[in-house]
Amino acid sequence: MPQRPEKSITDMTMVRLLPNLMTLAAICAGLTAIRLTMMENYVGAVHLIILAAILDGLDGRIARLVGSDSEFGAELDSLADFLNFGVAPALILYFWGLQDMGSFGWSTVLAFAVCCVLRLARFNVNARNPDTTSGKTHFTGVPAPAGALLALAPMYLSFAFTDRPDMPGLALCLYLLFIGLLMTSRIPTVSPKALRFSRETMPVMIVCALLILAALIAFEWITLLAMCVIYLAMVVRSLLSEISKTNRNPS
Repeated sequence: MPQRPEKSITDMTMVRLLPNLMTLAAICAGLTAIRLTMMENYVGAVHLIILAAILDGLDGRIARLVGSDSEFGAELDSLADFLNFGVAPALILYFWGLQDMGSFGWSTVLAFAVCCVLRLARFNVNARNPDTTSGKTHFTGVPAPAGALLALAPMYLSFAFTDRPDMPGLALCLYLLFIGLLMTSRIPTVSPKALRFSRETMPVMIVCALLILAALIAFEWITLLAMCVIYLAMVVRSLLSEISKTNRNPS
């Protein structure tokens, strides 16, 4: 009986490199988003941040799937997250609606970027601690990719309803600071790793995923805006739950 040919070392290396290549592609997307912002192509810039978020969600899972997860990949992913979800979204929002705010607008951008890097540093420390449950059952604070997509919500609103008045610069600054504080907060937020679906509910979840995909294609900005509102409602609910627990157990 003929034996199946073994995979070459080169093939295995390329497969194992795929997650890091995806992370590098996400970095290229974030840098290109900044370039498009300079050219006032804000729609293209937002699309690239969304692409970077998708790549960020896939690279870790693929790394674990092919057995190529490593400390190098984790560090590379963290650096990419700071660029793609801390620096790029803040610059996009600055050139889109905060330039007229002068130093206050720029200080808001800096504060958001600092919140993002602090959140990533805390996540890296927790990831090295085998006793921590953060990331396994829940995230502590809003994750950087979710924070970036939430920060861009005023742009979704503007793209969806072009005839509406522009959002005041002060309101945009306060909103950006609010999202930054959510990233550095201790509020437990949902982690995809903690989601479990039974075989009975799997068909329903697949149908829901297809419906969301169809909505994104047909009504992109409205769907993204609705997803942001739903996510923020979940964060507020989690915050109220934590406050309730604290009141019941003051010690």
